[in-house]
Amino acid sequence: MKKILYIFSFSVFIFSCEDVIEVSVPSALPRLVIEASLNWFDGTSGETQTIKLTQSAPFFNNQIPPATGAIVTVTNQANQVFNFLDNNSDGSYDCLNFVPELNETYTLNILYKNESYRGTTTMTSVTPIDYIEQNNEGGFTGEDIEIKAYYTDPANEENYYFFEFKEEHETNPYLNVYDDEFINGNQIFAFYSNGDTESGHELSIKNYGISEQFYDYMFLLLQQSENSGGGPFEVQPATVRGNCINVTNPDNFPFGYFRASQATEYIYIIE
Repeated sequence: MKKILYIFSFSVFIFSCEDVIEVSVPSALPRLVIEASLNWFDGTSGETQTIKLTQSAPFFNNQIPPATGAIVTVTNQANQVFNFLDNNSDGSYDCLNFVPELNETYTLNILYKNESYRGTTTMTSVTPIDYIEQNNEGGFTGEDIEIKAYYTDPANEENYYFFEFKEEHETNPYLNVYDDEFINGNQIFAFYSNGDTESGHELSIKNYGISEQFYDYMFLLLQQSENSGGGPFEVQPATVRGNCINVTNPDNFPFGYFRASQATEYIYIIE
């Protein structure tokens, strides 16, 4: 009889431990997030461009809130103004008459919630991709598919490159940046490898001409994403500031970057 009472008491203790624990995670007031990449791809007029505005959100949020109701313009050195309109009220601001020009300087102006944001950039030229090389015996196992996209760096000038690899089944692209510090004037390659790559997959390879400032910005972002596990309780890395400022309230600075690039795309079918 004593044994039965002991087991019953132990069972009550177990069930009483099922309490709800509320976890407190670091939070901050939302900031404006600017995704303003004006890309002029080979073979296109570059007239259609989109600038996306969102708000920063807590770690456990399932959705990213759009920043709607903003006034967005881009102005060139001749004071020609290009209006970007959020016709669908989803934070995607479109322009259908943009005029891209290499080495032209553009100024982004955003008025959002009575605060003015500004960024300046110059459209940078790009080097085309020469050819693609595939190795089916790569990696530590000798069974990984490796892709190399070769391009020839122009001599006697500083160049910076932003590569984006994306297979048809992937949700997010693989990104990387390169400079020509040690390969000036030579042929070099951008590298891609993915454990899920299979023969027959379509691979989009995009190369963007970028400034040294954007190279430094992306290099830090990519370095942090590789070294961080992404947990909500980890020590947060230093905030990487882009080239946009809040003119009205500098302390309420935005996230993101304003970039203008000549770009090229190469579609490759995995063999």
